Amino acid sequence: MARMFGHGVAASLAVGGLLGLLAGGAAAKAEEDRCQAPEPVCAARGRVFRIASFDPVASAVLIGPGLLVTNRHVVADLPWADVFPPGGPVMRAQVVATDYPGDLVLLRAEGLNGGPALEMAPADAGAEVYAVGVDVGRERVRVYAPGRIILPPAKGKPLARLHHSAHSQPGNSGGALVDGAGRLVGIVTSGGEGRHEAIGATQLAVLRARSGPRYADASRALGVHYRKCIEALEQARRGPAEAALGDAIAESCVASGNRQLFDLAGQFFGRARRVDDSVAMFERALEQDPNAINSRLGLAVMLDFSRRYGAAVPHLAWLLGVVPADRRVLRLAVQVGKWGGNADLAQRALALLEKHHPDLAPRARDFLADDRPPPGPPG
Repeated sequence: MARMFGHGVAASLAVGGLLGLLAGGAAAKAEEDRCQAPEPVCAARGRVFRIASFDPVASAVLIGPGLLVTNRHVVADLPWADVFPPGGPVMRAQVVATDYPGDLVLLRAEGLNGGPALEMAPADAGAEVYAVGVDVGRERVRVYAPGRIILPPAKGKPLARLHHSAHSQPGNSGGALVDGAGRLVGIVTSGGEGRHEAIGATQLAVLRARSGPRYADASRALGVHYRKCIEALEQARRGPAEAALGDAIAESCVASGNRQLFDLAGQFFGRARRVDDSVAMFERALEQDPNAINSRLGLAVMLDFSRRYGAAVPHLAWLLGVVPADRRVLRLAVQVGKWGGNADLAQRALALLEKHHPDLAPRARDFLADDRPPPGPPG
């Protein structure tokens, strides 16, 4: 801001203008900070903290006195994370060693005061939920637009996740997914394109039971796999896909046991046209979490690309039942249904296009009326 000089009336006007600007800025900030969610949801912000570790901007949730939980991918193999209490000094938290195989880890931050931990609750399909996490641009915790639980964790799959439509974005990893009563139903983990994921709060008891000094070696090894996988994927994103890099991705990402990393590895192999490796990664992801919408869509895309239309049919049929308004799913289902010899799938997808995206329906009808055979195997 430019310095102001002068005195008398002119100076008073200048100061009045400055005070007006400051008041307007404060009002704008107050409006920006105002939480639009139910009061218990807004109150949950006090139990979520901005942290920095291997991931420079992420979130963590207070679950006990001086005890936080965040995602394993946020810390990788680092033994610490910096915690940024609002209005207070930065605190160095220690990562609690664990052999828990999912994307969660505990942080010990002695002296951190965030009030009582959030009450935990199961997540029911269809329930309204909110993501609470760090806004990267504003560097503070906020509540995002609500969504609903699309699918609960698959039964019999301990590492399966909650699948929901509540808005979340980078910086929210490790944040809280809460219901309308402000109860913790999950820890925000990953997602995109309106299909987001969280790890159910019921897994926190498992995490705590498998955490402590005796797990130091296993925890360090698991963290190294995370770091190597993430760094290799980032390197692949920036440059050409070398064979050795692909092998490193396959080894480290599989060893991480993280389903989201399986998906990212599957996407990498798809771009590299290593189709069988891509399909194997997505199948591995679905073995861990049969309700993983993004994993199943990735697999369907690769099966379609490799002209395995018949194999893609059951995956598209499942997706139509779960995300019936998704444009990409509907267009893919029309194509797979026709070329995979499943007219019922194609007609079902067409009807959903006419309902949700009528602008796309004419082209789909023209495609289905075209008698040309499907293309041959990719070259």
